[in-house]
Amino acid sequence: MTHVAIIGAYGSAGAAVAGELADEPGIELTLIDDGEPGGGLCILRGCMPSKEVLSAGAHRFQARHDHRLAGDLPEIDLEAVVEQKNEHTLSWAGHRRDSIHDLAERENVEFVHDTAQFVDDRVLAVGGETIEPDYVVVATGSVMNVPELPGMESVDFMTSSEILDATEFPDSGIVMGFGYIGMELVPYIAEAGGTSLTVVEHDARPIDEADAPFGDAALDIYEEHWDIDVRRHAYEKRIEQTDDGGVRLYLEEDGEETVVEADELFLFTGRRPNLDRLGLDATSLDPEAGWVRDTMQAREDDHVFVVGDVNGKEPILHVAKEQGFTAADNILAHARGDDLTEYENVHHHVIFSGLGVYPFARVGHSKFSAEEAGLDYIHVSREASDDGVFKTKDVPEGLASLVVDANDGTVLGYQGLHYHADVMAKTLQLAVEMELDVRELPDRAYHPTTPEILDGLFRDATNKL
Repeated sequence: MTHVAIIGAYGSAGAAVAGELADEPGIELTLIDDGEPGGGLCILRGCMPSKEVLSAGAHRFQARHDHRLAGDLPEIDLEAVVEQKNEHTLSWAGHRRDSIHDLAERENVEFVHDTAQFVDDRVLAVGGETIEPDYVVVATGSVMNVPELPGMESVDFMTSSEILDATEFPDSGIVMGFGYIGMELVPYIAEAGGTSLTVVEHDARPIDEADAPFGDAALDIYEEHWDIDVRRHAYEKRIEQTDDGGVRLYLEEDGEETVVEADELFLFTGRRPNLDRLGLDATSLDPEAGWVRDTMQAREDDHVFVVGDVNGKEPILHVAKEQGFTAADNILAHARGDDLTEYENVHHHVIFSGLGVYPFARVGHSKFSAEEAGLDYIHVSREASDDGVFKTKDVPEGLASLVVDANDGTVLGYQGLHYHADVMAKTLQLAVEMELDVRELPDRAYHPTTPEILDGLFRDATNKL
């Protein structure tokens, strides 16, 4: 029997490994998780509960934005939002826990509800015992990253976790961190709480992975529709608490020091790998940059596989699951002495920006990444306002672009910041991953449907070819 221990079995990556290996003959599994209630970050504090609260903000935003609606604008019942979010979240988490516990009913699988710690290479102390599995899978996820800013230890702040449970918001706030989390939660705070926000942005625009016009369009939408002031090219220098319990942040802008004050600090400065309690000092593992190979093996120990947020590669749910599937296949291959597979991920990201009314999606190459890769490409772009359907649905803002191979028409990438861009990402994922020729893609949407913007891109690219 080959014994595999999975630390973090409730999470998306760990559960993927467990599900793949449980039915394999000759495999003995020890599933370990100390989560309470358990279920993984995405279910409990990430993508799923955040969409719950964003949807409430989206309904109010669209009602407020649509001049055809009359009467008093309803307020968001934050207690009802949180109550429904909790009900759904606990249900989803329960399904995840049940799936792991069901696996543990099998003769070859054991579940241990406890914290695991390395005491030597591939030797774990857990549940009052010491086990020495043949393989260890580390899938412990990530934790909040608090920046090392002078004064940070003396101020209170709200993270994304607190936002998801908030039943009231202050009049004003300062936002540090304008990545995925900030892009999604900033308009929610502004819409649900009527909060005036100052956002610190280190660069000229948000959405680093996007071509510049998409970040610029996002800024236009945020600053036009909400009381949001994005301070570009701004850098935090120090922070302190004010006498009335608020916060005062000192910034460097254009070589000069500026000061911003508000009632609350909202901290969305990302997450870091959750390694603190693993006891890696007792092993040969060195969790520095590049410590996990594309085979999902730790560089210092090829019997240790590290998947999901904890490996620091790409903290995205679908990536974590795919890494888990790759790790499971590679454990079996390694045990047989076969060649291992490297995980390859086609870029596929969605940010539920603009309360999900104006989401950003990118699949495959952007214009910038295609240029960086030295590809011979054609790039076409369309404004959402070019297609009447977006106007009829009262969501006229945004844009989309397509990158295709200049020689054979292969679809290389898509970006969209517009209504339903998140839904269209799957269609374009098929085109990119199946290496379809843009000239063979049908361009006949059933009017009036929002994918008309894709038809326009297909036609424009074909004409350029």
